[in-house]
Amino acid sequence: MRVIIIGNGIAGITAARGIAECGAASAITIYSRESYNYYPRPRLIEMLAGHMPPEAMAQYPDEWYQRRSICAVLGHEAVAIDREAHEVTFSDGHAHPYDRLVLAMGASGWVPPIQGIDQPGVFTLRTLEDALGIQERATQAKHIVCIGGGLLGLDTSMALARSGAHITIIEALPWLLPRQLDREGASVLQRLIEGSGARVITGAMTQKVQGNGQVHGVLLKSGEMIPADMVIVSAGVRSNIGLAQRAGLSCNRGILVNERMQTTDPDIYAVGDCAEFSGVVWAIIPVALAQARVAAAQVCGQQDVLYADMAPSTTLKVTGVDLTSIGEVNPQDGEFTEKRYASPDGTVYKKLVIREGRVVGAILLGDREDVRVVNQLISQGIMVTPWVDKLLSDELSLADIVQAQA
Repeated sequence: MRVIIIGNGIAGITAARGIAECGAASAITIYSRESYNYYPRPRLIEMLAGHMPPEAMAQYPDEWYQRRSICAVLGHEAVAIDREAHEVTFSDGHAHPYDRLVLAMGASGWVPPIQGIDQPGVFTLRTLEDALGIQERATQAKHIVCIGGGLLGLDTSMALARSGAHITIIEALPWLLPRQLDREGASVLQRLIEGSGARVITGAMTQKVQGNGQVHGVLLKSGEMIPADMVIVSAGVRSNIGLAQRAGLSCNRGILVNERMQTTDPDIYAVGDCAEFSGVVWAIIPVALAQARVAAAQVCGQQDVLYADMAPSTTLKVTGVDLTSIGEVNPQDGEFTEKRYASPDGTVYKKLVIREGRVVGAILLGDREDVRVVNQLISQGIMVTPWVDKLLSDELSLADIVQAQA
């Protein structure tokens, strides 16, 4: 069986490894339009923060691919899929046959239609090449503006703070990390970030990137002008679905897949940031890993291995602040209970969301001690009703609840 995988990110490499381990394929070929072997995207932030040189970015040496009989073809972009002939055509004009095809093309940074945003000095961060350009520009920048206060925007901004530039973060919504935090937690995070020297502006819309061939400022709709030698746009991502659309596969925001990670063509699978399951594209690493493992199992004939959506879990890594956000942190419907804790010095904030006696969401900011046990409470659906009044208090350890169920 010949397997082609389009995309060399975490989803693509995980699918390749799973298929190689089961031994079902006679040939496994990964095609990537990037010119670099697989690297974990969080390492881009580590590189920008000065913690990792570019030459150390690759996760695996060439021998790793060779031992698993995985062929990685770099600098090749897929441009067409002939589903009837079971062939993929690439930008060099060559067509290659497949028996099973895994689409793992990821997503691209979305650039909003802001006047002046297409001029030199404006960057998005998705690839190693992007990071190298940002790193070079940052050495000369005195004022850096990041448009977007989500996970990637904060990570990137704080990584660049080491350059000595003045950092300004602009978020259009009322608080930072609106998908991962509630208003109270975001206030704590904002104070901690501003304590490191960055400026945070929330509830602000960008009207124009000022410049005349080179960026020199960002104009807000409020009329405020912020100096900028460099602008990072981190306004979310859009799934890369063009190849799938041209092939006639059903797409919405992502490529539509079932619980086997199959597209509307049973010989073609989609995983990771380009895939949409049950109306959702999470675009986070834990989901990409889970989906890639299911697709690999299916390709290997393990029909009973199915994907089920999970409680999203995200972690902020480089800001100097420990933050873990799991599941439903801003409940909207139905009956629920929220338990909160805030430390007197304002550096720690915790929140649990309880539905029908079980924890379904959590925020742990400034303290990682309970991350593992909270993950257990959520993933195992442990009943906490007898302890609800004491949750997040000095009277009760969350670990004791898990132990009581053992």
